Amino acid sequence: MSILTRNRGAMLLLMLNIFLAFMGIGLVVPVLPKFISELGMNGSSMGLMVAAFALTQLLLSPLSGKWSDRYGRKKLIVFGMIVFMLSELVFGLASSVPILFVARIMGGVGAALLTPSIMAYVADVTSFEERGKGMGMINAAINTGFIIGPGIGGLLATYGIRIPFFAAAGAAGIAAVLSWLVLPESLSKEKQQYNRELPRQRENLLQQFAKSYRSPYFMGLLIVFVVAFGLANFETVFGLFVDHKYGFTPMDIAIIITTGSILGAVVQATIFGWIINRFGEKKVIHSCLAVGGLFIFLTLFAEKYAMIMITTFIIFLAMDILRPAVSTSLSRQAGDEQGFVAGMNSSYTSLGNVIGPLIAGVLFDVHINMPYMVAAIALLLCLVLSLRSKQAGEPRSTTHVAEQRRGG
Repeated sequence: MSILTRNRGAMLLLMLNIFLAFMGIGLVVPVLPKFISELGMNGSSMGLMVAAFALTQLLLSPLSGKWSDRYGRKKLIVFGMIVFMLSELVFGLASSVPILFVARIMGGVGAALLTPSIMAYVADVTSFEERGKGMGMINAAINTGFIIGPGIGGLLATYGIRIPFFAAAGAAGIAAVLSWLVLPESLSKEKQQYNRELPRQRENLLQQFAKSYRSPYFMGLLIVFVVAFGLANFETVFGLFVDHKYGFTPMDIAIIITTGSILGAVVQATIFGWIINRFGEKKVIHSCLAVGGLFIFLTLFAEKYAMIMITTFIIFLAMDILRPAVSTSLSRQAGDEQGFVAGMNSSYTSLGNVIGPLIAGVLFDVHINMPYMVAAIALLLCLVLSLRSKQAGEPRSTTHVAEQRRGG
């Protein structure tokens, strides 16, 4: 029996937690217009509110990853779900714009505590060969949450604009209790104690980014940032792009995005592990960067509905394979630094999610095609840098790294 099979219950709980968290993020999409009119928000306020979530996650994720190394994955996962539950409750009760900002910042804290710990947990309970399949399952849960969130939000909103958030808070509370009662700790007490006794360097975020730049897995983190940046560029202005350029209706846009996302999630949950084991992370990463960059560029010339559907589906599929492939590669290189690397993975993703939408909006105002041109160039440039990189991508441990630094 494989390690992953023996830990099936734990994996299902992890998938439930991350699914609920990202579903809660998606719940806001269909009800934001009513919140805007009800609370007198403008477009700038909405953009800043979205950025506040990602920025909070960016600032806290590196610390969260280290905490999970020192105090265990389970505590961070349970606490993250509790904070997320409170953020949804506050959002549902909000009667002013500042309270909405507080709720989204709390949501960013919850996501920062949750995501690195879950990624590190998967690394703890999977073998080297099963790592890709485990990461694929978690990313499939994330994508499914994003897909289902807006639909559930729209359905529940028919009973009241705040009902979706109360429902999400209740589900998160139940998941937190289940995790506390059922989820086993994946990191031994001896390992936690060892990590706590390691010399502590009080590093701020910039120092953590500097440390990651000098690390053997920096190229993987750079790819994480570029993918988040490129996809945020693509998704942020997609509705405006196809509306202005091709006159697509909201239903057309919803069908395209949902179909592409669902098919990508199916691939992640089913054959992603086989793809990684068959071709290896490097080939998969390079292929997806090339395909993603090329088809984002081709979107500028795909004028018919069917062509937009095909190009968008291929872009989402490439990104949905690329992200867990990079996570798997990072996890295999992380050695004893699983929590730190998972935290930096989340930080680089958040950085892309903060910068991407801001730049996309500015570029769209300059010219309708510029966001996609920049996203395509970013992905293809990252491909060139990755191909030129001399990093071997071999699994490493902190002990091995320390020996190399000592010249041993």
